[in-house]
Amino acid sequence: MKTLKGPGIFLAQFAGAAAPFDTLDGLCGWAAGLGYKGVQIPTFVPGMFDLDQAAESQGYCDDIKGRVAAHGLEITELSTHLQGQLVATHPAYDTMYDGFAPERVRGDAKARQAWAVTQMKAAAKASGRLGLKAHATFSGALAWPYVYPWPQRPAGLIDTAFEELATRWRPILDAFDENGVDACYELHPGEDLFDGATFERFLEAVGNHPRANILYDPSHFVLQQLDYLAFIDIYHTRIRAFHVKDAEFNPTGRQGVYSGYASWVDRAGRFRSLGDGQVDFAAIFAKMAANDFDGWAVLEWECALKDSETGAREGAEFIAAHIIPVTGKAFDDFASGGTDQAANRRILGI
Repeated sequence: MKTLKGPGIFLAQFAGAAAPFDTLDGLCGWAAGLGYKGVQIPTFVPGMFDLDQAAESQGYCDDIKGRVAAHGLEITELSTHLQGQLVATHPAYDTMYDGFAPERVRGDAKARQAWAVTQMKAAAKASGRLGLKAHATFSGALAWPYVYPWPQRPAGLIDTAFEELATRWRPILDAFDENGVDACYELHPGEDLFDGATFERFLEAVGNHPRANILYDPSHFVLQQLDYLAFIDIYHTRIRAFHVKDAEFNPTGRQGVYSGYASWVDRAGRFRSLGDGQVDFAAIFAKMAANDFDGWAVLEWECALKDSETGAREGAEFIAAHIIPVTGKAFDDFASGGTDQAANRRILGI
């Protein structure tokens, strides 16, 4: 068995205009002061990380690693959630997703997609230069507007969507393979990959590509009412990244999973700070240890109620307390009689 690394923290939700949240160095110093040991760096926050430069310059990557290490931290993964989203975007969301892209490609869906693909390939190179083994991203979505089967979907619509999704992602996955990095999809509503069934469908479409893997985040499964513990049993060989995020689901006589278009505070299912929700993290960390997950346990803070800095401070303590330092021996080794094949055969009567 292997011991998880952590606690780590995803910096995207904490980046801001005021110090110490306005620079990578400031964020690293702040995170280290809270007890974090790793940072997951978003590549889409202006001024924090230059993805294009990182893809081309080993010197730039060495400088970033050195700046992070100066705070006693490691880089856990890079993140391209927003760029991954734009690899595949249904026209219904064009206006809303335009803000994820640079101004020069807004209003031009093909140019925006081409930019996103270039960004993803750059992320593969940058991750390789940084010596990282996993990368966090979204899949994007072509079929999501048709998630509910009404009106009746035309025959083959979803198959066509997944074939196209695979066509767009296969060259990107090949780029990750060339750089020795796993692309880890955060299974998330709003993406075509949002649960185990959709991940399997995609995996088949990309020919079981070895770099198509999973960023496990149980909060999204609570909101879908999916068994997030059984998920680990089924997919542990493909889980290569881990967001530690809590959530709760409290249906009423008025709303359930779809939550009546309510805002996050008023939804039946909502994200919570660690320890404030319903996720059984003791069971999750035990399953991760039993299945030899040796990646990072990374806080992704999202909560409709609690202050973010409070959530970050509590999150470091929460993750540290849940990481299991795995044992190197069995608890009953003291009673072992050693190995004696002749004795074993006598015991069995053979």
